[in-house]
Amino acid sequence: MIKHYYIYIVKFNTMAKKTTIAQSDLISFYMDYILIHNHRPKSVYAFAKDNNFDEAKFYEFYGSFDAIEQSIFKAFFDNTHSLLNKSEEYQSFDARNKLLSFYFTFFENLTTNRSYVVQALGKHKESMKFLKTLSLLKKNFNNYIEHLGINMLDLKQDRLEKIQNRGLKESAWLQLLITIKFWLDDTSPSFEKTDIFIEKSINTSFDIIDTMPLQSIIDLGKFMIREKVRMN
Repeated sequence: MIKHYYIYIVKFNTMAKKTTIAQSDLISFYMDYILIHNHRPKSVYAFAKDNNFDEAKFYEFYGSFDAIEQSIFKAFFDNTHSLLNKSEEYQSFDARNKLLSFYFTFFENLTTNRSYVVQALGKHKESMKFLKTLSLLKKNFNNYIEHLGINMLDLKQDRLEKIQNRGLKESAWLQLLITIKFWLDDTSPSFEKTDIFIEKSINTSFDIIDTMPLQSIIDLGKFMIREKVRMN
């Protein structure tokens, strides 16, 4: 009995560490840790030890836990963008319907990982931590908006067009942030209220760019007021 116990200890202590670690492995390990423990690992060393790889492997991809958290939301964007680019139907859409498709697909990705997203963002909704965690997402989303082909006014002046394009990206980013916060608070079945919010807000945004019809603005305003009253 004593001999058997001794052999077990030797095997445990000499277990070979993982030598091949991909970036996606680190993301999976980290998300699992957060979901199980409801907090960050105490250190990179402890995180590496728990998952049986050398600490140095972590630093090949990330400099900190902040960096890996930012990359997770970039991964949600990358997965969304990759799926859409594989669709021939998506390629034929105009800018409005491409953005609607992006939103619906992106929030499906978030919903698949809702427990992690709520843990990572839920308690930081009104703080700078929220924006910091989404900083890589913002960079990639702004680039997506810039190349979406949204028709804007021809101002015939480079400086004014740069201001207009910057305003478009910032307003589009603000709209995505508002939608994420709405989704975090949404308790409707299958998050159907978020789907309604997405459709109304995106359509209203494009209508404002095109002709600014009053009915679309009123429709969105009524929906937001009604939901705000219910949530309060």
